[in-house]
Amino acid sequence: MFDVTLIEDKSENGIRKTSFSTCPAVCSVQIDIETEGDIIRKVQFTRGCHGNTQGVGKLCEGRTISEIISRLEGINCARRGTSCPDQLARALKEL
Repeated sequence: MFDVTLIEDKSENGIRKTSFSTCPAVCSVQIDIETEGDIIRKVQFTRGCHGNTQGVGKLCEGRTISEIISRLEGINCARRGTSCPDQLARALKEL
């Protein structure tokens, strides 16, 4: 019900770039993630609360995938059952 959907997954020079569409319960519609091994290089949300999603993305940079999943998984926005950060955690679990 709150699952993300993989749109694109490609790798070049050791950098993996993935894009996921989010579930309709959240304000963002897409999350683009760049990783190098287990390290998050960049996270970008399309739509959503711009300042908040930019902040979440910046806080993820340089951290491990597992650390971000453990910090963001289960965050609930306005009793929707998920949130933009939770959607990011769900996307990272797909990696």
